[in-house]
Amino acid sequence: MSLANRNAIVTGSTSGIGLAYARALAREGVNVVINGFGDAGAIERERTGIENEFKVKCLYDGADMSKPAEIAAMVKNAEARLGSVDILINNAGIQFVSPIEDFPVEKWDQIIAINLSSAFHTMRAAVSGMKARKWGRIINTASAHSLVASPFKSAYVSAKHGIAGLTKTVALELATFGVTVNCISPGYVWTPLVEKQIPDTMKARNMTREQVMNDVLLTAQPTKQFVTVEQVAALAIYLCSDNAAQITGANISMDGGWTAA
Repeated sequence: MSLANRNAIVTGSTSGIGLAYARALAREGVNVVINGFGDAGAIERERTGIENEFKVKCLYDGADMSKPAEIAAMVKNAEARLGSVDILINNAGIQFVSPIEDFPVEKWDQIIAINLSSAFHTMRAAVSGMKARKWGRIINTASAHSLVASPFKSAYVSAKHGIAGLTKTVALELATFGVTVNCISPGYVWTPLVEKQIPDTMKARNMTREQVMNDVLLTAQPTKQFVTVEQVAALAIYLCSDNAAQITGANISMDGGWTAA
């Protein structure tokens, strides 16, 4: 079955992996709601670009993923304007790098809210419609850090481990309703989020930029290459397909071999 005329929400999709998800879905004929922060003009250019290039509807919703009421309203608005939410991709995420004794409490709360709790709130709002229609696809962007840890990232690692468990739980609840729930766990993907954390890691580890790139980031990935956003998006498209109907509750690594050891 084609994905054409399905409707999707992709959180955290104004740049990076999320934008790649949105564009890949639109290429398959899916109407998409993009979400996230950023320059209003740049977001509008991305939105209209998707509509013009792929001849689908593309809406923007600026819901703050740390605010449950705004998340619920986003899902409700998408259902009202598009008719349904058939595909939900939880991708919103932030990062902060610090030793735990110096880790700001407000940063812990913010990362847990955006990286973990937001996925609970979106799924809570969207699954009733999916169950009623007997079809749905939920994909959560986890991370290699859903499986292994790194120092100085206590909140991020905790959130991503939580995403893996939440994915499994909801997959079991929806298993007889034609709704699959999976997470993708990339290694280091070259995105603004990764680029932004390099100075913090330089400070935390007293390293140069080159040392962080080679000795911290890519040292974890045996292929010694960054994952691309297009590769992650292509896996998501497969998970949305009928060929993937029996894949649910899975945590699929795309990390250049990082977690193979």
